[in-house]
Amino acid sequence: MATVLHSAPRFASNEGVKNTLAGALGAMLLDAKEEHGEIVLTVERDRIEDALRLLRDEHDYQQLMEIAGVDFPSRPERFEVVYMLLSLTKNHRIMVKVTAAERTPVPTVTTLWPVAGWLEREVFDLFGVVFDGNTDLRRILTDYGFEGHPFRKDFPLTGYQEVRYSEEHKRVVYQPVDLPQDFRSFEFMSPWEGADYVLPGDEKAEPVPPAPNARPMVEPSSGKTSEAKPETRGPAPVEVKKTTDKPEDVGYGEATDKKAAKKVARGSTDATIAGQGHGNPTPEATSLPDPGVPDPTEDRPAKRPRKSKASDSETPPEPKPRSRRKKTGGDS
Repeated sequence: MATVLHSAPRFASNEGVKNTLAGALGAMLLDAKEEHGEIVLTVERDRIEDALRLLRDEHDYQQLMEIAGVDFPSRPERFEVVYMLLSLTKNHRIMVKVTAAERTPVPTVTTLWPVAGWLEREVFDLFGVVFDGNTDLRRILTDYGFEGHPFRKDFPLTGYQEVRYSEEHKRVVYQPVDLPQDFRSFEFMSPWEGADYVLPGDEKAEPVPPAPNARPMVEPSSGKTSEAKPETRGPAPVEVKKTTDKPEDVGYGEATDKKAAKKVARGSTDATIAGQGHGNPTPEATSLPDPGVPDPTEDRPAKRPRKSKASDSETPPEPKPRSRRKKTGGDS
C-alpha cells in the first residue's frame, strides 16, 4: 500500500496560535482566549472584513465553515456573530466574534467568501442582525410575511401567528395564535383519590342513594369498632350458600353409604389390588343367558379364500431348472 503524505498534521495543537494571531491582528483585536479546546478571537465590528482577509491570506484559514448568531438580551449589544474558520493545510479551526445591537449593521464578508451570502441571510432571518453590503439580504428559513425573528430570546415559543389550511378558502391562511389553555386552571389531583370538588358534568347527575347494608368501620390493628361513619358496600348480596355445614349440602349420609357398600361383583381374596371388594372381581355364574356375539350390521357375501402363494407357505418352493434353447442350423 502506498504511503500518502500530506502537509496537514493529523492532530493540530493550539500551542502558540493565540499569541501569533493576536500579534498579527494588532489593534483590530479586542480579546483572545482559548476556550473548550478552541481559539476564540473577538475583533472590532467595523474591521471584521479586514481581520478575516488577514487570517485567510496570511495564516492559511482558507474556508468559512459557518456563521452563527447568539442572543444575550441583557447586554447593550445583545448579539454575537460568530465566524468559524478552517485551515486545510494546518488542520486547525478558530472562531472569530463580533458584537452588534439590534440596529447596528455588521459589514458583509461576501467579498471574501461568496457562500457567506446564504449564511448571513440565515442569521438575519433568525436573529434580525443586518449585514451591510449584502445585496440579497432576504429571509431564508421562515415563510413569506413572517413577523419577528424566532431565535431571539424574547420571541415566544408559540410565535404570534399560526398557519393552517382553510377548507373554506382552499388555501393556507394566517391567523393569530389562540391559546385557550393559558387561561385554564389545571388540577392534578386524581378524581379517584377523593377530590373535594364537583367534576364537570356531575352537577347534572341525580344523587345516589346510600347502600342498604352499612357496616361499621373496624380498626385493622385492634379489631374494635370505630366511631367513624359506617362504610357502605353497595347493595345487599344474594343469599348463596358458600359453606357445607350439613351432610345434605354435599349429598352424603346413611343412604349414600349403604348404596356405596353394595358390591357389583365378588372380589378375589388373594389379590391386593384395589377393586370391587378386596381385590380384582371374579367371574360368577348366573341364570341369565349369555348374550353371545352381536349380529353383523351389514349383509354381504363372505369373501372367497385366497389362493395360496409362495409368501403364504411356510417353506418357499424350489425354483424350476431353466431349460437351454436348442441351437438351429443358422446358429454358430
